[in-house]
Amino acid sequence: MTAAPRPIEKIETGIPGFDHVADGGLPKHRATLVAGTAGSAKTVFAAHFLVAGIERGEPGVFVTFEDSVADIRRNVASMGWNVPDWEERGLWSFVDAAPDPDQPTTVVGEFDLSGLLSRIEHAVKKTRATRVSIDSLNALFVQFRDHALLRGELFRIITHLKRLGVTLIFTAERTEEYGEVSRFGVEEFVADNVIILRNLLVDERRRRTLELLKMRGAAHQRGEWPFTITGDGIVVLPLSGLTLTQTSSSVRLATGNAELDAMCGGGFFRDSIILLSGATGTGKTLTVTQYLAAGFEAGERSLLFAFEESRDQLYRNAAAWGYDFARMEEDGKLKVVNSYPHAMAMEDHLVLMRETIEAFEPHRVAVDSLSALERVTSVRSFREFVISLTSFLKLKETAGLFTSTTPSLMGGTSVTEKHISTLTDTIILLRYVESYGAMRRGLAVLKMRGSAHDHDIREYTIDGGGMHIGGPFRDVSGVLSGNPTFLAGDLVSHAGGEQEQGEG
Repeated sequence: MTAAPRPIEKIETGIPGFDHVADGGLPKHRATLVAGTAGSAKTVFAAHFLVAGIERGEPGVFVTFEDSVADIRRNVASMGWNVPDWEERGLWSFVDAAPDPDQPTTVVGEFDLSGLLSRIEHAVKKTRATRVSIDSLNALFVQFRDHALLRGELFRIITHLKRLGVTLIFTAERTEEYGEVSRFGVEEFVADNVIILRNLLVDERRRRTLELLKMRGAAHQRGEWPFTITGDGIVVLPLSGLTLTQTSSSVRLATGNAELDAMCGGGFFRDSIILLSGATGTGKTLTVTQYLAAGFEAGERSLLFAFEESRDQLYRNAAAWGYDFARMEEDGKLKVVNSYPHAMAMEDHLVLMRETIEAFEPHRVAVDSLSALERVTSVRSFREFVISLTSFLKLKETAGLFTSTTPSLMGGTSVTEKHISTLTDTIILLRYVESYGAMRRGLAVLKMRGSAHDHDIREYTIDGGGMHIGGPFRDVSGVLSGNPTFLAGDLVSHAGGEQEQGEG
């Protein structure tokens, strides 16, 4: 009976999000090519691999063929990585193979890299390194014209390093985002695994993605994954939570409006994602305000990400309805984060929001509004952002209320709804209804997963006391499509009730 094949042993890289995409990390004692165009963060990835190893008690060696050691020290210092300190403690060692700019390289006859191999081996043994990063092989190909001989020498070096028991990363340059894997074809003779970093220009904004092209003999996630560079290094943004293993809560949260609670079968579920869709002036921000105030009354922490209004504006609006946001923040029950949508890329917004949620640990989160973010990015980037944020909230069992502005005054089809409606548990529509020369408002709970809910389109009014939900519209159709049509014979009853409605 033949023995079952043993799975490839992997090591966690420690790069946030990457090990999820790699199904546990990189194969141990193997060589990984990191290829990318200019500005795709190849050197940062190679350095972060060593930094994360040191944080786990695994020393590393950085071999540079391109940038000077001094330049690398300065560049990584901006991320808070104190390489000189690690060098003094014997945890990080440089092998400087970069050419001297004052001494042009001239190669005559045959050559070999035995001297370089000896230097790398010495550094590995001196620091007891388990990780090695080589940046970048392209510099060697530029220096030496006999590429066939150079390939043989590189293969010898990398094979020897793998036998020493190190896990190896080396970088190479690409000329196109979706062309050949590397300029000189280095992956064909030395790489067990291939990672491609891309730096795409989409709608006049740069967007970085990562793809695991191959991982020999080991499982990994497929496709492109967005990533960004923060003050702490690289953060890969896998669409976390897509394994759908999170638990579901039956605990209800008050919406802040007793009638809306009743329409939703008792309130929102604690781990639900709610989409509130409506035209400007339909009461979306008011609904958010009542939702946050209900959290305060229940002794819960609430977090508001505001992308359309300043803090003072939000405070003033809340005060007009009788809510004191300043006191809520002073009591530690509310945190308001204001950010201009254009201020950073979607990936950076996502990282900031996740870090804030981790630190504040809210019971409720509100985003006002998604439409502001949607306008500054591509459809794909926006949807990835929503998937990642909503799944993160579900893993935290935190209720998330998102607002979306419809493109037309009367509602109808919303671009945002089309992109994210399937990701939400509850959808509430706020709509204008034009009725015989007057504008009225209607509210409907379009869907609510796991709960019975009201199926009527109810009329509501807004005054200094907030939102007041009344009875259902009757003898009218087309409210949700933005084309309300009243049945014949309804003219007198509606015309006679307009004055009373306006006073209510």
